[in-house]
Amino acid sequence: MAKAGKRHLRRSIKITLTVIALALAGTAGWAVFNNRGKGGNEQETADQPTPDTTPEAAPAVQEYHASMFFTGDALLHGTVYRAGRQNDGTYNYMGMMDLLGAVAEPYDLQYYNQETILGGTQLGLHGYPTFNSPQEYGDTMVNYGFNLVSTANNHSLDQGWRGIESSLNYWKTKEGVVTAGTYLSQEDHDALPVYEINGITYTFLSWTYGTNGILPPSNMQYIVNDYTRDRQAMLDQVRKANDMCDVVIMAVHWGTEYVMEPNEDQKQLARELVDAGADIIIGNHPHVIQPAEHIGDAICFYAMGNMISAQANLYNWVGMMGGLDIHKTVADGKTTVKIENVRADLIYTWMNPTHTAFRTYPFNQLTDDILPDHEAVYEKYKAYITKMDDTIQVGGV
Repeated sequence: MAKAGKRHLRRSIKITLTVIALALAGTAGWAVFNNRGKGGNEQETADQPTPDTTPEAAPAVQEYHASMFFTGDALLHGTVYRAGRQNDGTYNYMGMMDLLGAVAEPYDLQYYNQETILGGTQLGLHGYPTFNSPQEYGDTMVNYGFNLVSTANNHSLDQGWRGIESSLNYWKTKEGVVTAGTYLSQEDHDALPVYEINGITYTFLSWTYGTNGILPPSNMQYIVNDYTRDRQAMLDQVRKANDMCDVVIMAVHWGTEYVMEPNEDQKQLARELVDAGADIIIGNHPHVIQPAEHIGDAICFYAMGNMISAQANLYNWVGMMGGLDIHKTVADGKTTVKIENVRADLIYTWMNPTHTAFRTYPFNQLTDDILPDHEAVYEKYKAYITKMDDTIQVGGV
């Protein structure tokens, strides 16, 4: 997609003419006679003006590149967060997320959806249905380089205002990490920060369809972005962001749980978001994967599935990870931004029979000992990735 020009390149060609006037000695007649007397054609010719032949400088073309990794829901059921408990009472999830973290680390931008509030132990930890999770899980994700965290989802208000406050105060201590979707003040909500990576400017937005019937206090409507309450406000925010930056990244919580195809509202909303200026749409909520598709120059992943959870079915354990490249070119005063090399692959949540140990695996690191018939499972589920758009590359993340 072409964004508005950011710089004007100027070009100038300078040609200098130099005329050298030569004085002739004596009279013109004597000069002619003298020349003839020598029998040769030795008439002196004045130098002619010559143009400057210095090659014209080509207009400068500036190229910028950034890579982005993205995955699904961190749904920390009670058995999941307890699996990270150490003997000293602290929590550590490095071993649970190490394989996925190694895949994500080389990317410039790394996104995931923090489905459960990281309110920390001070609020009391909880599993389903009103979650509150250890903040040490966030430490793990930051240690692996994750720097874009979506916090708007149907569990955002599970712990009310105290959960939002504790979670966001925690995230504010993590330098370089950007969250979107929940806010501490009206001022924070209304602000639209523009970030930069490798010379590419971007905004990061996050909205949810709702919060499981739990409403924010009447004087705190700003604490969660809920597009069901104000769809137009979401689209207006995207339009504003599009005018401010090169790339608009949109996380959206939508769809029907456990259904592996987008519903009509998802497809309609995706087009509205693209029309408003969204470039990258990353969907979550169904807890299963859904297809991806290009919409014009934009890309939409309808649902990434779970990154980690203790849900009960194979389709909940198979999630998705994706990658893409952002390419920005500035030439002749025109800025062009393209989303390129869109790719996706599958991940798998392993758990032991007693649900006391968990680990997220990229499928290419699985064996039949971990997941029986894993190759057949892979073939079945990878077909969903390209069901709506066979140009999506499977593998290579």
